[in-house]
Amino acid sequence: MRRVSVVGNSGSGKSTLSAGLAGRLGVPWLELDSIFHMAGWTPRQPEEFRAEVERFTAGDGWVVDGNYSLVRDLVWSRADTVVWIDLPRHRVMRQLLSRTLRRMATGAELWNGNKESFRFLLDKDESIIRWAWTKHAVYRDRFRRAAADPANGHLTFVRVASRADALRLTRSRP
Repeated sequence: MRRVSVVGNSGSGKSTLSAGLAGRLGVPWLELDSIFHMAGWTPRQPEEFRAEVERFTAGDGWVVDGNYSLVRDLVWSRADTVVWIDLPRHRVMRQLLSRTLRRMATGAELWNGNKESFRFLLDKDESIIRWAWTKHAVYRDRFRRAAADPANGHLTFVRVASRADALRLTRSRP
């Protein structure tokens, strides 16, 4: 395990697990949101986004976290492992709500000057809470099928279904 893609629902703990895993492996980590969301939540142009990801994944070892279909082919063609965080919906929602409210209350900057806003909780098109609720089953199905797909035979899929699984993964020897 040297080139790792970490996927899962919003709020599932992708970034926390990725940071821990990158530290354990001694490799750099890239949070895809950090290079996709430009100032004012403006999406980066697709060709620029792909070029950034291509540069990062050219290395011998790395951890990339995020579910962007725009770069999945690139990341997975270079990865040796996909870590799929598949926590129960109630756990994801509890983690996400707590994290989102904390960020809103503190005004924490995420990427490129962006901050989460209370208006995002109410806007049906911008709510990360609504997104995570509606995408939970979609992601579960998508990554279950991907793990079984012979086209992904070069990848080792590691399903993380609990906090204990995540701790074992980030604390085990490389």
